[in-house]
Formats: sequence, C-alpha cells, structure tokens
Amino acid sequence: MEFCRNLSNSHVIEVGFVIVLLGLLNIRGSTCRKIDNFESFDFLAINCRKHSALLTEFGGIGDGKTSNTKAFKAAIDHLSKFASDGGGQLIIPPGKWLTGSFNLTSNFTLYLHKDAIILGSEEESEWPDLPVLPSYGRGRDAPGGRYSSLIFGTNLTDVVITGDNGTINGQGAIWWGKFKKKELDKTRPYLIEIMHSDQIQISNLTLLDSPSWFVHPIYSSNILIQGLTIIAPVDPISPNTDGINPDSCTHIRIEDCYIVSGDDCIAVKSGWDEYGIAVGMPTQHLIIRRLTCISPDSAVVALGSEMSGGIQDVRMEDIIAINSESGVRIKTAPGRGGFVKDIYLRRMRMETMKYAFWMTGSYGNHPDDHYDPKALPLINGINYRDVIADNVKMAANLAGISKDPFTGLCFSNVTITLSPDPKKLQWNCTDVEGISSKVSPSPCALLPDQGPKRTAGCPFPTDRLPIEDVQLKVCSIKTTSA
Repeated sequence: MEFCRNLSNSHVIEVGFVIVLLGLLNIRGSTCRKIDNFESFDFLAINCRKHSALLTEFGGIGDGKTSNTKAFKAAIDHLSKFASDGGGQLIIPPGKWLTGSFNLTSNFTLYLHKDAIILGSEEESEWPDLPVLPSYGRGRDAPGGRYSSLIFGTNLTDVVITGDNGTINGQGAIWWGKFKKKELDKTRPYLIEIMHSDQIQISNLTLLDSPSWFVHPIYSSNILIQGLTIIAPVDPISPNTDGINPDSCTHIRIEDCYIVSGDDCIAVKSGWDEYGIAVGMPTQHLIIRRLTCISPDSAVVALGSEMSGGIQDVRMEDIIAINSESGVRIKTAPGRGGFVKDIYLRRMRMETMKYAFWMTGSYGNHPDDHYDPKALPLINGINYRDVIADNVKMAANLAGISKDPFTGLCFSNVTITLSPDPKKLQWNCTDVEGISSKVSPSPCALLPDQGPKRTAGCPFPTDRLPIEDVQLKVCSIKTTSA
C-alpha cells in the first residue's frame, strides 16, 4: 500500500528522513487511488450512504472567491432528510470552495475529491459564536465565548469526514495575527470540532493552517482518525495550532498520521481546573500509533495541561519524532485535580530533540482565580519502553509536585544518544518515584535500575480495545442527485 502524503517544500529534508523511517517501521497509510471517472468510485468508511449529492447542485461555486456557506448549509439540510433512509453523503468536487463555518448532521458523509480544497473564510461574520465549553469555563484565548469551528457538529451519530487526500485549509494567518495583537475577545475557531457525538471517522485528508487547534473531538466516543496530513508553520507564527486534541472522549483510535505543528502534535485533554473537575469526563481508552511528528517548540504527545477530568489507558506505539521539543510530555499543576494514569508507550524513535521525556508539575495557566490549589493531580503508572533517541540535549526532565509525587514511573530498553552540546545533568528528577531497566544514559537515583529482575521491561497491555476491531466498509460515490 502506498503511503500518501502531500507535503510542503519547506520540509523536504525532514520528509526524506520520515520516508526512510516509515519504511523501517513498515508503517501503512491509507490507500491512494487515481480517480479517472469521478462519477463512480469507492472509498472506505465506517458506514455507507444511500443518497449522494454534489455541492454544485446547491449553488456551490469553486472559484476560491465566492462564499459557499449557504450552499453547504442547503446541501447538508437537504441530505439530513435521509438520515433514517440510508443516510446522505455530500461530495466536494475539484475546485476551491470558500466557506464560513457549517454544521454537519447524523448518518452523514462529507467527501472531498483529491483536487477539492475547502478554504476557511477570512470574514469574522462567517463564523458564528458558540458558548464556552462547560469543562473549560471560559474560552482558551479569551474569557468570552468562542467562534464555531469551520466544520462543526454536536449531538450526532455516525459522521464521516473523509476524501482522497482532499484539502481543508483554515487560512489561519489572519487569526494568528489578530490573536497576537490581542484583537480578539473570543477564542479562535478550530478546523474540525465534533461534540457530544458517537461513531466519528475523520480520515484521508490534508489539513492546513488552522486558526487554532486542528481536530477537536470533545465529549464524544468511538472515534477513528486515520491518514491525516496536518501542517502548520513550525515557528511562533502559528500559536496553538495543535494537531489532534481528543478531549473528554472515550474509545479513540488515531493512526497513520503525519503532523507538522506549531504546538503539540497530539494533545490529550479533559477539562480545566474546577470546571473539568465538575464535568468529570476523562479521556480514556485511547490508541495512538504510527504517528510521525515535527514540532520544534512543543511535544509529540502531550498529556494535559487541561486534564482535570482525568486521562487514563493511553496506548502509544510505533511513533517517529523529528526535531521536536519533547517526545512525551505530562503537563499538570496544583489546582488541576484529576489524574493521568495507566499510560503506555513502546517503539518510539526520536531524532533531534530537546528532551526525550518531560513531566511538569508546575504548569500554571489557570482559567481564573477560583480554582482550588489543594486539588492535586494523581500521576501514576507511566510506562515507556523500547525507545531510541538520537541527537538529544537532555534525556529527561521529570518534576513532580512537592508532597504529591508522580509515582509508578517505568523506563526500560531506552537508548539515548546525546547532541554535541548536551546538558550537564541528563536526568533531572524531583518528586518522582519509579524504576528503570536497560536505560542509557543511566537514570537518576529516584528511578533505580532493576537489573535482571526486570528483564520483561515495562508493561504494555495485551488486551484489545473495542475501537481496534472497528472494520471499514467499501462505499461507493455516485454523483446522481439525491
């Protein structure tokens, strides 16, 4: 199977390295297919639809200049009538389709042709307001509300957003500029956000330049994210452009994605301080595998910092990190409450890193002054094994919380080669407890080497999660009007 990616010229060197490593790991991406006849072809989805329509049938104009917000709304409203009659699918044909925010419906597929580009409008009037998220208590950017995401849905069942590597471009530069100049009183839009929903597939797309986070499932379950190429500028020009942020969700599978991020490539979240504690919805039963990440200023995978509803049972494997600040980072602080527990990582390869591992117990940034400083997080059962890292400045910076140490840390079969100018202290450990085995350079005294007693290494679950057994169906696109 061909690993299909559409990457910018600015990352040619890094991408070349990625291709080599992908071959070594035998990573499988989504199947690419040349479409000679757009009137009928097949694709894979969690469910197929009985009715199809083209955006052009509802007045869509793909010139990159004309707003298609009304066309998207009309098309989706029309197809929503078939929710109980086999569902509907909206096909985005070749062209540049400028639009503001639009809402999805249940039993629905949004399909992008390989030459289709959805462009986010640069007009604020095209982005409706939404109330703040209950588990955050305020907007992330500002105390007020937030703008709706470009593609949005709530209280839905069975939603597919997919394509033949078609593109969704948020045109985020105008939003980044306004944010830096403090011209916004609401939180910037995300590219895709699905709330309070079940059975979600987001796959085989190129996502560019989101105004803020790219993919944000929240308060949802049974989520499949596959074969995404996500790209934002890696320098500070694009603040908070996290790649994929599962947030208070359960049963999630993220695989075969390539992310170049202005922030964390994947950030696992579950609410902010007293608001997240009150909602109490953890992110759990999460699989992340065959991920490739470039993030010079942030983490490949971050757990937190908004983790007040809890994070548990996260399984990460076959991950490639290139030129990133840290491999896996846990971010929390007094006042967060919640927990991060039962975290598993195996088979990770890193190249050119500031830290291989980073845990922070003093990551402040509270929503307001009403949090309880005595609400201390539980960090326990963190397991990292089979890791190779080259050109690293510092092996690990592990800082727990005084009188609330991070416990149950395990590192095994880890080989870290240092950069030409490494930090003098390679393992900085405070307020942590754990063990190690076959780790180089040698860990700190708080992670004693178990020697031959720990030949099996750190644990990794052997059971299968239900989301792993979700099978995709072969679906057909037929452009006959519904």
